[in-house]
Amino acid sequence: MDMVSQLVSQRPNFFANRAADQEKAIAITDFIYMSPGLSNAYMVLTSAGRVVINTGMGFESPVHKKVFDAVCPGPTPYILLTQGHVDHVGGVSLFREPQTKLVAQRNLRGCQEDDRRIKAVRQAQSSIWFKSALTRAAQGETEARPAFVQDVPVADIVFDEHHRLEVGETSFELYSTPGGETIDSCVVWLPRHRILFSGNVFGPLFPHFPNFNTIRGDKYRWAEPYLASLQRVRALAPEMLITGHFAPIVGANLIKACLDRLEAAVDFVHRETLNGMNSGKDIWTLMREVRLPPELHVGEGYGKVSWAVRTFWEEYMGWFKAEDTSELYPTQPRDVYPDLVELAGVDAVVERGRRKLTEGNPEAALLLAEAALAADRDHRESLKLARDTHQVLLDRSGAVNFWETGWLRHRIDRLDAALKVARGGTG
Repeated sequence: MDMVSQLVSQRPNFFANRAADQEKAIAITDFIYMSPGLSNAYMVLTSAGRVVINTGMGFESPVHKKVFDAVCPGPTPYILLTQGHVDHVGGVSLFREPQTKLVAQRNLRGCQEDDRRIKAVRQAQSSIWFKSALTRAAQGETEARPAFVQDVPVADIVFDEHHRLEVGETSFELYSTPGGETIDSCVVWLPRHRILFSGNVFGPLFPHFPNFNTIRGDKYRWAEPYLASLQRVRALAPEMLITGHFAPIVGANLIKACLDRLEAAVDFVHRETLNGMNSGKDIWTLMREVRLPPELHVGEGYGKVSWAVRTFWEEYMGWFKAEDTSELYPTQPRDVYPDLVELAGVDAVVERGRRKLTEGNPEAALLLAEAALAADRDHRESLKLARDTHQVLLDRSGAVNFWETGWLRHRIDRLDAALKVARGGTG
């Protein structure tokens, strides 16, 4: 097994959906400390005080501050943000002191405005995966305790491509990496120590295939900016990579090998998708056919190759697939499912779905189950077919991908609840 595949096998398959609750900060070096959470917070000690890199969710920030204060209570001349997502910026107000300067890439404000516009729908959809965290954040806002107020921070220092700071004896360089999860994404480089804080520019799991679209709801992310950001990081030749989650990756050769593999994997999927599009293949065929060869193996615990294919296709071509005229209008197949099921009979539809499931085609079985439930949402056998199909899809997935697994388990729980009150009894 090569070194990259070995690292993939050693690191967690799942994104750590666990809020900060630790009693002590973790020493990464003699001057860098980590406080794990939904996204990790970091503290770099200098002779002029501490520099905090990311601050966690608002409700987590008292934990981060407590464990950091136990090591070094300040002063805090700078807070550095690697991106504007709420799990990075939530605790800025708690860490901010009168003299503190907040440093971020110039697009931070734009990202915050985007988040504000779709806050309600994003929170509703995100709760499928982050219900506990969002509930705690909402409780903090309701109680209006200053330490728990969720920030919409305004940076004191903004930059476009590059910014350099000297804090005591330590140099910090910030580089814009808009190919990350947000267009305000940046990395923090300590050149004298050859240590890079990459945040989530490569996603929460490294080295796993990136998520070019997250099903909790966000803008599409493009392949070219991602690859350019990767190349910018590789050119720095870090000897330690401190990511947004989990333990650092140590060793220049290992880090370079991972970056090389990720570049080759993303470039392969991007090119294969474009080649397939130009040869006339439809989006669904490409989602089935494009696969990474064994030599480009990376994890798929957060992003998936098939989802990247779909994202790339739609980024270039938009939502119109040019397959059916009905794509142009708001009336969609699900709107006539009840009519089709009425013609065939709901029992016949469920029977056909069971046959598809037995034949090893759970995706077709799912469509038939959805049609049957569109006609009668309380039909017991339809609910059972849908429930069993979701379980087969979960088993087939290997429970590897955070998003897919979370969605399937969410649907199974809802179907189990519906079965308890469905006509004909329980379970």
